[in-house]
Amino acid sequence: MASMTVSFILSSLARLYPDAQCALLFRNPFELLIATILAAQATDKSVNKITPELFRKYPTPADFLPLSPEELEASIRTIGLYKNKARHILATCTLLVSRFGGEVPADRASLESLPGVGRKTANVVLSNAFGVPAIAVDTHVFRVANRLGLAQAATVLETERQLMGNIPEEQWTIAHHWLITHGRQVCHARKPACSSCDLHPVCADYHKKTEE
Repeated sequence: MASMTVSFILSSLARLYPDAQCALLFRNPFELLIATILAAQATDKSVNKITPELFRKYPTPADFLPLSPEELEASIRTIGLYKNKARHILATCTLLVSRFGGEVPADRASLESLPGVGRKTANVVLSNAFGVPAIAVDTHVFRVANRLGLAQAATVLETERQLMGNIPEEQWTIAHHWLITHGRQVCHARKPACSSCDLHPVCADYHKKTEE
């Protein structure tokens, strides 16, 4: 993609969403890690409803260890896939205590060694908790990036790779939030609001549809 087009897209997103940020509520890397595990295939809003009370009861990895899966499930029952997530959270907390001194590691390999933590979750934690430039490709980022032409990829990993090549590294983290916000507010999955989108002049998907 031409650098001028990328620059137009990024500057437009920055103007449209000056307050874009991580939608998950968290106060430290541990809270973000657990919230992101919970948010897999669930909405950030649904996670934010339960995490304040969850972290009030269990503020550290060690506080989770006495819990049985059934006890944790009772606290996260409103979240999709809560049984699997309860097991992942307890196993992750066990490793955080036994292997990492009760702290969330700040490197990708260590994060991805934790149960329930894949590349996307690691990117969310690295970028938002530790300030490491990263692009977490969720369904919104995947959809919007490929519609706009910032990426032309069939997979999440390839989309991430292409975005990293097209977007300046210092903007990776904020661009991730811009794309998510645009996907939630304008570029919807089923009925994108193309007519009211400031980006339609340079949107590859829009031009493709109008030419058909």
